[in-house]
Amino acid sequence: MTSVVQRLRPDLPDLREAPAAFLRDHAERLGQVTPWRVGREVLAILVFLGLDVFPGWISGDWRASGWMTMALGAGYVLIYLTRLLFPALALLTATWVVFSAEHGGIALVVMLSYAAGYRIAPWQRSLLTAVLALALHMFAWGVSTPGLSGPFGQWVMLTVYCMVVALPFLVGRYAAQRNALVAALQEREERVVRERRMVSRQVRLRERNRIAQDMHDSLGHRLSLISVHAGALALDTGLGERQREAVRVLRSAALTAMEELRGVIGVLRRDEEPEEDQVRRTVDAIDELVDGARRAGVRVSLVRGGQPVPLPVKVSHAAYRIAQEGLTNANKHAPGASVQVTVKYEPDALVVEVRNNPPRAKLPSGGGFGLVGLGERVRLAGGMLHVGELPAGGFRIAAVLPYEDTAAAGDEPSDDPVDVEAPAKPTGIRKWAGVGSIVLAGIVVLVVVGGYTWIGSQPITKVVSEELYDSVAVGQPEAEVMAKLPGGAEPPLGDIKSDSEPEPAGATCQYRVADVQTYSSRGTKIVRFCFAGGKLVEKKTHLQGM
Repeated sequence: MTSVVQRLRPDLPDLREAPAAFLRDHAERLGQVTPWRVGREVLAILVFLGLDVFPGWISGDWRASGWMTMALGAGYVLIYLTRLLFPALALLTATWVVFSAEHGGIALVVMLSYAAGYRIAPWQRSLLTAVLALALHMFAWGVSTPGLSGPFGQWVMLTVYCMVVALPFLVGRYAAQRNALVAALQEREERVVRERRMVSRQVRLRERNRIAQDMHDSLGHRLSLISVHAGALALDTGLGERQREAVRVLRSAALTAMEELRGVIGVLRRDEEPEEDQVRRTVDAIDELVDGARRAGVRVSLVRGGQPVPLPVKVSHAAYRIAQEGLTNANKHAPGASVQVTVKYEPDALVVEVRNNPPRAKLPSGGGFGLVGLGERVRLAGGMLHVGELPAGGFRIAAVLPYEDTAAAGDEPSDDPVDVEAPAKPTGIRKWAGVGSIVLAGIVVLVVVGGYTWIGSQPITKVVSEELYDSVAVGQPEAEVMAKLPGGAEPPLGDIKSDSEPEPAGATCQYRVADVQTYSSRGTKIVRFCFAGGKLVEKKTHLQGM
């Protein structure tokens, strides 16, 4: 037989189809909008507007005019809604806008970080987004808080990034992975139940065919012999009228039993599949099947060859089921890959083939029963089925079906139990889905808490009390004043010279932290002693902004 199975070269990604696929995907998502989702979006907008813009509970004492506040709120809403199409872009924009200015927006960044972690599926894109967000945060931090520098300032900057960006991002990624795992398990369970029913149905059909064949070959043969012998006996001239009547009753009973046996055999051999389904879903309906797959977003092509030949209903229906199962498996296990369906009329058989390119991302494979039922269907139609991976990657389902309605080879009953493949155990990827994200989130929290615990445990001795400040007077010798000032460790406040007035010309100043601080001062109280000509020429206090 002429071979029609040819190797399909992998197709390069078609960039022209990317915008259409993008719009089609989001149009489908827009069609799934429910009142609950709209209400959730409105509630989220009200929350971050209340926390960041209008009352500004998080943004601090920053205040602006009414028009400025309205414009800021509209900009925040626009950035928030952008996440529905471009979550990474929305997060990066918000990171720069919020941390490079004084108007705040922590709640907005937290929501966008969670959304980006939830919506960005590939880990490469997730890592790139997190790195870019860190870089923008570092630049914005240098612009908005120049006074908070040094090791402590860098630690505060890293802490803000971890708690506001990294932690929500990891939690969102964990939630997305767990939801995807739950959805995959539910789909797998439904598919296993459906395929088990298919296999059970095929087993029942085989057993019924075996029983019908046994009844036809054994019981039907015996009843035919009884009927023939009874008919011959009725012609015997040596029988009396009473015996002839008994023979006629016997022959009538045998004929009636044969008719009833034919009815029982017909019931046993009747397929449970509706006849109109086999008539409608034929090899000619594969075109509609391919068109439906295209409308669903599958890149599929149909190749027909040879001169069409009239096919038996069973064979034509089996060809349709092969194409249907191949498209279903390709869309399920190789999303985004191109698929080719081939239907070719060879001189002695019909060849149906479905092959797909390798998927863009490696998906865990699992055992199923769809191909098992398909193989049984092809066998009952008298054909052969080949299923396997291609040398260059991808997958292929190919079947050779006869033009005539022949009995399948091997229809004879078998005493061997049916070997039903058990579902594969979850792979490590599925088993540990989301664990990496939540572990990283826990590490982030431990590092931040541990760092601040260590900082808080360090002794601070380089502070000035009120008594010491009052005991120092302008004009005192520098050596006497320096002897009173404490040394040792400074509080981790970064550059304590920030926000101070210009130093007197020609003077050298010493800065210390006051030991009395108040929460209402909105800053840290710093004292300054300036010396010139060996004497104290100025002592002042100022607040270092927070």
